[in-house]
Amino acid sequence: MLRVVQLVEHPQIVGTVDVVTAWLLLILGLLSLLATASALFRFRRPAQAGFFVMMTSWWTGEYPLFHIGLQAVIAALLIGGADRGIGQVGLAAYAISWVGLIVVRVVQNRARPTAEAALATGLGDRYLDELPPERRAVLRSRPERGLVLRPWHFDRTGVVVTRNIAYGDARRNVLDVYRPEASDRPLPVVLQVHGGAWMVGHKAQQAQPLLSRLARNGYVGVSINYRLAPKSRFPAQLLDVKRAIAWVREHIAEYGGDPDLIILTGGSAGGHLVSLAALTPNDPEYQPGFESIDTTVAGCMPFYGPSDFTNRFGIRGPTSTMEMFLKRTVMPGSMKEFPELYHSMSPIEHVRADAPPFLIIQGSLDVLVWREETKLFAEQLADVSGNPVVYWEVPGAQHAFDFFNSQRSAVAVDTCERFAGWVVARAAARPAERTQNE
Repeated sequence: MLRVVQLVEHPQIVGTVDVVTAWLLLILGLLSLLATASALFRFRRPAQAGFFVMMTSWWTGEYPLFHIGLQAVIAALLIGGADRGIGQVGLAAYAISWVGLIVVRVVQNRARPTAEAALATGLGDRYLDELPPERRAVLRSRPERGLVLRPWHFDRTGVVVTRNIAYGDARRNVLDVYRPEASDRPLPVVLQVHGGAWMVGHKAQQAQPLLSRLARNGYVGVSINYRLAPKSRFPAQLLDVKRAIAWVREHIAEYGGDPDLIILTGGSAGGHLVSLAALTPNDPEYQPGFESIDTTVAGCMPFYGPSDFTNRFGIRGPTSTMEMFLKRTVMPGSMKEFPELYHSMSPIEHVRADAPPFLIIQGSLDVLVWREETKLFAEQLADVSGNPVVYWEVPGAQHAFDFFNSQRSAVAVDTCERFAGWVVARAAARPAERTQNE
């Protein structure tokens, strides 16, 4: 036993342990600082690193206080390495990281006021006055206490979920319905389309904070699966979204929904698909076999959805265009081979005067869908549409920031609830306006 103690306390062994600890302190400190930097700045190049940057920024940016605590614990465990120069550099990296994470937290606090400003700009300063008292009464002005401590907990109290209802013939043509346990009137419908680069994803994985809250507060939620690439190439995904809208139109009354009041939402690939669907109503090319069914919608709430497959404004450089990815995975070939399809699958190609009201949500740090493209889409749509277009650029938000409960995710849910409430109120007011005009 004495021999073991002597070996452990041998100066050479102690020195080796100190060197290893110092190097660990340096490496982990620099990695922590890099993760914090990804939550503060937008690193778009090299484009090949986009997904890695997104994932790093995603967790760090949405939970900065957790990362301060985690990094502090790691630094404390390795504090013995601070006796050496490289260890001191690592400790300094941690300290800078903590300051950066505090800044991230401050930026998070800007989400709610910027969201409210965007709604007021798009809908009018007194837009909430148009909502009936019962809808105004349930609106949140701050996240529920402890929400961010339960990232995967979604309150479905009083909500009934019916899963895997077929809306088409394909294996993935199934949907889930979220609805209140009881209602004495038909409720507006929010149809959710998941993201996942058109290749992966599932209806039960995304928009759960939004679907759960809306179903508790007087909406019927519908979340769909659709055919995935590369097995199914465009426009199969759009056809499935249209087919789901047709199913809602014909069957949602059986689940307490109003078939004449449908609002679309979706994130990333889903945001792209709902924008396309909302801007191409009743187009027979995208409704094979159900051309006569009305696929117009009352509103659309896309989250960080690609709006331009053609890079028509030259915003992306030659190494960061989407074409390389698209032609390998979701399109039948290159843009040179299928120019019309690339244009027709770009929502910006379909801006129109009779577009429904839009709430377009885009993270300012998104490295996969660039804010410049989304803002141009919003501006061009607003220039021609006869209905409001709300563009909310979420400060410090990364792609898929709303995937789980977080401060910004809660604000996004509240913003959608306000916008949807306005859409519903405006739809209810139209018959009365027509009567007065007559």
